[in-house]
Amino acid sequence: MRPESTNGAGGTSGGGLAVPMAWLCAEYLADEVLRAAALVAPGSLEHRAGLQALALTVHLSEEPGGPGGPDGGRSAARVNEWLRHTAHDRPWPPWVEERLAARRAAGGEGPDLALAEAAWRRLRDTWVLAADLDGRAADDTGCPIDEDEQIWLPAWKLGLPLAHLSLHLR
Repeated sequence: MRPESTNGAGGTSGGGLAVPMAWLCAEYLADEVLRAAALVAPGSLEHRAGLQALALTVHLSEEPGGPGGPDGGRSAARVNEWLRHTAHDRPWPPWVEERLAARRAAGGEGPDLALAEAAWRRLRDTWVLAADLDGRAADDTGCPIDEDEQIWLPAWKLGLPLAHLSLHLR
């Protein structure tokens, strides 16, 4: 964040810096879940994609101004909600777009929304070369995935399954 983005022009009260606490808490929780699952190396492209996908899910699941933070997000009901949003058969990108649009329409112009939108743009606009997990036929359940067969796909398609599996393993 730039130092000149202070509270005087629409930030939080008190005249200090506008701090994106809701986003930072969601990102911290996502990082904690991904590190505990230990599926990919921290700092890797896969870890970053999973971190952003899970942080977006956590952040957008909360109502603006609702009870968030690292402690409020650990209940079984919250984890089940995140699992539902990140499930393979769910339309995650439209859900993200709808939630971001709703926040914008509600007048959310703060740093939390700006960071969430930036994360979504990175996930949507960054393409990675990875194994095609969606290209399997329904009757191929016993066949292993050929990781040599790779395709270009948006980073969210790499991060979302990682986020979902990490939630299961937590």
